[in-house]
Amino acid sequence: MKKITLALLLLVSILSQAQENYPQDAFRSPLDIPIILAGTFGELRSNHFHSGIDIKTKQRQGLPIFAIGDGTVTRIKVSLWGYGKVLYIAHPNGYTSVYGHLQKFSPEIEAYIRKIQYRKKSFEVEVFPDYGELKVSKDDLIAYSGNTGGSSGPHLHFEIRSSISEKPTNPLLYGLDVADATNPTLEKLFIYPLSNTSVVNQSQEKIQVNFSKQPDGSFLADKVEAIGKIGVGFIGFDRQDMAANRNGVYSVSLSVNGKVYTAYDFESFSFGETRYINTLVDYDHLGKYRQRIQKCFKSPGNNLGIYSEIYNKGEIAIREGLSYTIELLIKDLKGNKVKLVVPVEGKKSEVKIKKELKKTPYYVVANKPNNFDLTAAKVYFPSNTFYEDFYLDLEKGEDTVKIHTNTVPAHRNFTITFDAAKYTEEERKQLFIARLDSKLRPSYLNTYKRGNTFTARTRNLGTYTLAKDSVAPKIETKNFKEKQWLNNYKYLSVSISDDLSGIDTYSATLNGEWILMEYEPKKNTLTYNFDDKILGKKQCVLKVTVTDNVGNQNTLTAPFYRN
Repeated sequence: MKKITLALLLLVSILSQAQENYPQDAFRSPLDIPIILAGTFGELRSNHFHSGIDIKTKQRQGLPIFAIGDGTVTRIKVSLWGYGKVLYIAHPNGYTSVYGHLQKFSPEIEAYIRKIQYRKKSFEVEVFPDYGELKVSKDDLIAYSGNTGGSSGPHLHFEIRSSISEKPTNPLLYGLDVADATNPTLEKLFIYPLSNTSVVNQSQEKIQVNFSKQPDGSFLADKVEAIGKIGVGFIGFDRQDMAANRNGVYSVSLSVNGKVYTAYDFESFSFGETRYINTLVDYDHLGKYRQRIQKCFKSPGNNLGIYSEIYNKGEIAIREGLSYTIELLIKDLKGNKVKLVVPVEGKKSEVKIKKELKKTPYYVVANKPNNFDLTAAKVYFPSNTFYEDFYLDLEKGEDTVKIHTNTVPAHRNFTITFDAAKYTEEERKQLFIARLDSKLRPSYLNTYKRGNTFTARTRNLGTYTLAKDSVAPKIETKNFKEKQWLNNYKYLSVSISDDLSGIDTYSATLNGEWILMEYEPKKNTLTYNFDDKILGKKQCVLKVTVTDNVGNQNTLTAPFYRN
């Protein structure tokens, strides 16, 4: 009983020390509703760690958002993707709060940004107001929650960063309360042979190991027989109370016979290192099965600074005749935890599953530049594009080329260059470099054209081709009809879409004057608010011009009436 009490006191002490580094009473919640999370800080995302928390907004938009403390607005950005409409507020205590995916800003800030949008004649803008130009006080209304940008559902993306280093930190360390008495969940366990002489359960490939729950609530894995260097990986998630979301875990610790080999947490991280997430996860497994295995050992190229302890890169040396007890401990910020014990016996055994190494004529040395000629295209990998050396699977072609598969992560952009000399000048205008998905559907890459040479930069391996788009975008009225009276309408809505290369630009005028139409690409919708401008005429003409990424253009002219 005393041991349990001491352990609990130690856990509380560790959590308290973490929170003591951050002010506990300086900030309020950005919402006047209980904080229920759809996403946690540091959560594993595509090519990056989640830099804030996602707060649920009751599955709807328009909830008021408040300044968490006194401060001044230092940045406002409106973009089609990313955070959509986002607001940055610098606070006197050295922190900056960030509010993303907003529906709209408060009236004062909305009027400020609208003037800039009309002056620049652009929906997408980014501005950095002078310090003190837009002051706010704690509890001030600053915006309304929304679903703009890359959001897949209504919520508030909320961050707290250092105003000096811009490093994000876990917002829950600042005294924000989230109901959480739920332990993290461990789904799958994997053991990796980490050298050419390593074997795990007669396999030179990684294996999945079963485990079962014990009477004390911990988990015990089936005994593992191994020899040589091995590593541990797992699939797991965390849940908070009142939410079913599979969120990211806060901390991970791996010990062997009582010695900590690996310990990391998501208290903070640097944006400059976030793409190294691709060395923390098993990227090959992710590409094949869409599952993220977190590795408890450091792979080549792993420059993450999230580790508080790392011994021998997290690799475990198993010797014949010795027994080992591996303990994996996963915790959330409230101290809820799940513990897994893995018994390992050092034993040589016959290899039944041999490591597959597909050799090709194309070997990439990671720290050197690499060039390859694929007939239809050339590919150039700058030095340190990849984290480690490997055999590259390339397929030449007259129109389409294969550049490996998306099971290897690229840390830097590489260049693909197509020769379009066999096409006429008119045909070249409608061509672009496209990446083909598993169903051979093309997706546009930003293509630079210089005569016959087409070039694109990307970080995704896969199959590429030259695609042709000869169809102009579609434009249709959505909530009104031509020559209709619209006296009681608050807004105009127009749908725009493009079947292949995608929409590049759009512009709209009303009675010959430029108007701001907000573009929501997830819904293919342009919206104009009648409050923006006095029409001055009963007979009005809306004109919308849309251009796709290869220059095909279409224009809608829609007359209507309004008093």
